[in-house]
Amino acid sequence: MLLVVDNGSIYTKQLVCLLHDREILFERHPPHLLSIDNISEYDSFVLSGRRRNEKKTNQINSQIILHSIKKNSKLLGICYGAEILALTLGGTIKRSQHAQKGSQSVKTTRKNPICDRVLDVFASHSYEISKLPAPLVSLAESENCRYEIIQYQNRPIFGTQFHPEMTRDGSDLIANFCRL
Repeated sequence: MLLVVDNGSIYTKQLVCLLHDREILFERHPPHLLSIDNISEYDSFVLSGRRRNEKKTNQINSQIILHSIKKNSKLLGICYGAEILALTLGGTIKRSQHAQKGSQSVKTTRKNPICDRVLDVFASHSYEISKLPAPLVSLAESENCRYEIIQYQNRPIFGTQFHPEMTRDGSDLIANFCRL
């Protein structure tokens, strides 16, 4: 069962609709209502974007990331979810030179199981990953962002700096992730 960790993104509704439309079984919970002791019930996770920076939210998302690494569970971090993935493993984030909002092209730079071409995506963020820690590798980049898609070594653990739930190409990426 897939767990969608609803960190408060305004785009989570589109993510939920996409999962319903693709007939992907999931549960959706905000982090403050999750019991870390019960996350073993899930075999995959999607960490949504967020609206505010909250210490408790960061801690819970980091615990889910560490659980996924330990259990080799599937995980997809979206926007904030990618940022907290990098931060949890020792990376850094920075304020973007220009806030990113709107359509952009993302080019795949490394073979991977969730996408294999140039993607038309939707970005909406003012922070981005600035230093990728050693266990993470970059899979795609854009003109505005060096780390658009990242992966934990060769495991099914990914992050997207953009919001895949907002475009057809991104929806296909999410479906490919769910099929892993």
